[in-house]
Amino acid sequence: MNSLHTERTVQNNRSLNNDDILPIDNETNESAMNGSCTDINQSDSSTRFSLFFKDKIRSVDFVLVWDEFDGEAQTYRRVESRRVFETNLEKEGLELEYEPVEPNGLHFIKIHAPREVLRRYAEILKLRLPMKEIPELINPRTYSNIIMDEVNSFFKRIMKNYYVDTTIFPAIKHNFTAIYSRDKEYLFDLDSPNFFTTSIRSRIVQFILDRTRFANGKNDDFAFGIERLISERAYVAAYPLHDGNLHTVDSMRYLLYTEWASVQKCLHYQPLDYVKEYFGVKIGLYFAWLGFYTHMLIPASIVGLLCFIYSCATLYSNEPSEDICNSNGTIDMCPLCDHFCGYWDLTETCLHGRITYLFDNPSTVFFAVFMSLWATIFLELWKKYSAEITHRWDLTGLDTQEEHPRPLYLARLAHIKKKSLNIITNTEEPKVPYWKMKLPAKILSFSVVLLLISVAMAAVLGVVLYRMSVLTALSFSGHPMVTSYAILFTTATAASINLGCIIVFNWIYVWLAEYLTEIELLRTQTEFDDSLTLKIYLLEFVNYYASIFYIAFFKGKFVGYPGDYMRFFHFRQEECGPGGCLLELCIQLSIIMIGKQAMNTILEMLYPLFFKWLNTLKVHVGATKMSKEEKHGSKKDPQWVKDYKLVQFGPRSLFPEYLEMVLQYGFVTIFVAAFPLAPFFALLNNVLEMRLDAKKLLVMYRRPVGQRVTDIGVWYTILDSISKISIITNAFIIAFTSNFIPRLVYRITVSDNYSLEGFLEYSLAKFDTSDFKNGTQPEMKDDQKKVDICRYPDFREPPGTENKYQYTITFWHILVARLAFIVVFENVVALVMILVRWCIPDMSPKLRDKIRREAYITNEIIIHQEALRASARSHTGTEEAQNYVLKVHGSPVSPVNATSRVGPAAL
Repeated sequence: MNSLHTERTVQNNRSLNNDDILPIDNETNESAMNGSCTDINQSDSSTRFSLFFKDKIRSVDFVLVWDEFDGEAQTYRRVESRRVFETNLEKEGLELEYEPVEPNGLHFIKIHAPREVLRRYAEILKLRLPMKEIPELINPRTYSNIIMDEVNSFFKRIMKNYYVDTTIFPAIKHNFTAIYSRDKEYLFDLDSPNFFTTSIRSRIVQFILDRTRFANGKNDDFAFGIERLISERAYVAAYPLHDGNLHTVDSMRYLLYTEWASVQKCLHYQPLDYVKEYFGVKIGLYFAWLGFYTHMLIPASIVGLLCFIYSCATLYSNEPSEDICNSNGTIDMCPLCDHFCGYWDLTETCLHGRITYLFDNPSTVFFAVFMSLWATIFLELWKKYSAEITHRWDLTGLDTQEEHPRPLYLARLAHIKKKSLNIITNTEEPKVPYWKMKLPAKILSFSVVLLLISVAMAAVLGVVLYRMSVLTALSFSGHPMVTSYAILFTTATAASINLGCIIVFNWIYVWLAEYLTEIELLRTQTEFDDSLTLKIYLLEFVNYYASIFYIAFFKGKFVGYPGDYMRFFHFRQEECGPGGCLLELCIQLSIIMIGKQAMNTILEMLYPLFFKWLNTLKVHVGATKMSKEEKHGSKKDPQWVKDYKLVQFGPRSLFPEYLEMVLQYGFVTIFVAAFPLAPFFALLNNVLEMRLDAKKLLVMYRRPVGQRVTDIGVWYTILDSISKISIITNAFIIAFTSNFIPRLVYRITVSDNYSLEGFLEYSLAKFDTSDFKNGTQPEMKDDQKKVDICRYPDFREPPGTENKYQYTITFWHILVARLAFIVVFENVVALVMILVRWCIPDMSPKLRDKIRREAYITNEIIIHQEALRASARSHTGTEEAQNYVLKVHGSPVSPVNATSRVGPAAL
C-alpha cells in the first residue's frame, strides 16, 4: 500500500507550494510577498513543509482520508475498493504518499500531480494557459474623454481609502492565453513556476478522482468516482489544502482573512482577483456579483429612506387617518364575525390608520417607478461589469459545449449504443433516447414540481384559516385593547407561522429537486446546476411569496357585504381594515424578509461550526495513544489534519448563498411598493453577509476546488424575470391594494379644493342592521347601545334605495381608473426600460476594441512562433530563434529576418 512513484520532480525554492496562487509571473509573486509586511523567513516552517511531500519538493495537490475505526471501512469490499482505486490513480500518473496512521485511526494519503499528468489533462480539459510574453510589445494609444477622466479622477481621490491596498494585493498582470495543446507547447511559458497554478492542479486531480474506477469488473457501471467511495464510507474526505493556517502571515489565506473577511473592512472594495485565484472563478464571480448588487442598493436605500421620511413628516397632515382618530364614537363599524362579535368604534383603528399611511402615500408611486427603473439599470450595468470581469479573468469565448460530460451521465448511458457527434469537441457521445428516457423524466419532474407547489399553496391556505379563526376569537373577547390590536397580532403570528413552514419546506424541496434533476440525464455540470437552480427557485418562489401574493391581491377583495358575506369552509373571508391591506402586507413582508435573513445568517454560521466541532472531536477523541509533546500541545498538526477538521465545501454549497440573495432581490423589487424600507434592510444585511461569507469560507470550510464558469448562469435569467414581474406586481399593488386610486378619483371628481377632506365618509358604505340574516346578527348586551346603521369599507348603495347594497357608479369609475393606471404604469415603465437598455451597451466599446486587439496579438504570437520554428529549421545553426524579436504596432507581424521565406502569408 505504501508505494511511491519516483518521477521527475520540480525544483521549488518558494515559500508556498509549487504553483502559488499568486499568478502569473515571478515579478508579481515577489511583489506580493514583499507587500505582506512580514519576511518569509519568519513564517512557520512546520506549516510550510506540511504542504509538501516528505522530500519537501513535491507539493500536496489533494488529500484522501479514511478511518480505520469505522467498521464499514474495514470490510473486505471497502478495502478492495481503496486498493483498486489507488492503484488506478497511480496508473493515471498521480503520485501517492501515505502518512503514518494517526492515533485516532485516520489515514491520510497525499496526492501529487507530476508535470506530465498536468500537461496531459490540461489538453483534455482544454484549459487556457498563459503564452510566452512578447518582447517590446507596444500597445496602441487609447483616446479618452477629458471630462470623464477628470470625473473619474475626482471620485478616485474621494474613494482612495476604500480601494484595495495595492501594497498588499498588487495588480495582477494580464497575460495572453490560448487553449493548451502539447503539440503547440512552444507557444507557452512552460518553465514558469506559476504555469500550473494551485487551483489548476487541484482541478485536474479532482477531474481524475471523479472518473477513476474502484472495481476491476464491468458489472457495476457506477463503480467510479471519489464521491461514491465517500458515500459508501470507504473514504471519509477528499480535499485540496489551504496554503497555511490563519496565522501563517506569508500565506494568501492569512491576507484574505485579515484584509478581506474582516468586518472592519466591510466598507472597502474586495480584492476580487485574489479571491478568484484562491477559490476559483465560480466563487470569485459570486462575490463580484454580491459586491456589485450591494453597491447598487445604496441609491435605492437612499431614495427609500427619503420616501419614508416624507411619510413621517406628513403623518399628522393626512386627513383620512386624522378623521379616523377624531371620529369620537360617531362611526359604528359592522361586526368582524358572525353572532359573537359586536359593533365597534372606528377610532379603535387610529394607530392602524396612521401606520398604514407611512406605506400608503403619494411617495409610494414614485418609489415603485424608481425601483422598476433601478432593476433595469442594475441588470444592464451588471452585464457591462460582468463583461469586464469575464475578460479580466480570461473567460471570454468559453463554450459550455466544451465542458466534459458528467460521470454519472455517462454511467447511466453506458449501455446506449447510439452515438452522436459533438461538433464542438469533435468526439462521439451517447445519445439520450428522447421518448424512452428524457420525456418520461421530464413529465415526472414537472408533475412532482406541480405537486410541491400545491403543497405550498395548501400551507398558505392553512395559515389563512388560522387568521380567520384567531381574528374571530380575539374579536369575541370584547376587550377594547384586544380588539384594537387584533389585526396586528393576527398578522404577526400568521407571518411567523408561515416563516416556520417555509424553513421546513426548504429542506424537503432541495432533496427532491436534486433527485428529479439527476433522472433528467443532463449532460454537463453547468446544465445540471441550471436545471436544479430553476426547480428549487420555482418551489421557493411559491414557498416564500404565496402568502404575500394572497394578502396583496386576494385578501379583502371578494368578501361580499354584511348581509351576504362570501364564505370559505363556512368561515367569513378575511377583511381589510378601513385603510386597506397594505399595512398587513408590509408586516408580512418585513417578518418574512428580515426574519428569513436573520435565520439564514444564524444557520449559515451554526451549521459549519457544528460540523467543524464534530470533525475536531473525531480527530482528538479517537486518540488513545498520545505522545508527551502531543499531551502538552507542543506538537502542531500538519496542514492536512487541520483542514480535515473543517467542513467540506460541496459543488453546490454556493447555491443557498445565491438563493438567499435572489429571494431578497424579489422582496426588494416585487413588493417594494408596500415596503419602501426593503432596500435599506437588504443593504445592511448584505454589507455584513459579504464579509461573513468570506470569513466562513476561510475559517470553517476546506479549500474548494476551483470551477470555471462564464457568468452567474441561470440566476441572471431569474433576476431578469423578477424585474419584469415586479413592474406588474407594483402596478397592481398601487392600483388595487393601496388607496392611491380611490383618493385620486376623490380629489379629481368630488373634492372642491383637491384635498382628502371627507374621504373617510366617502369610502365607507352603510348597512341597515335589521337586514342581518338569522344567526349572523351580533348578540347585544344590556349595556350596549342599539345600532341601526353600521359602516363597512366599500362603495355600495345605501339601504332604503332601489338597488340597495349593489355597487355604486363610483365603484365602477374607480375600477376603470385602476385598470387605466395599470396600463399607463406598465407602458411608461416598459418604454423607459427599453430606452435604458438601448443607452447602456452590454459591453463598452473600449473593452470590445481591447478584446479584438488581444485576439489579434494572440494570433500574431502564434504566427511569430511558427515562423521562428520554420526559420530555425531552414538554417543550419548560423542563426538562432532567439535572435528574432516580435514588435506589435498594430500591423501584420513577421520575424525580423530579411532572408526568411516564411511569413504570415505563407502560414
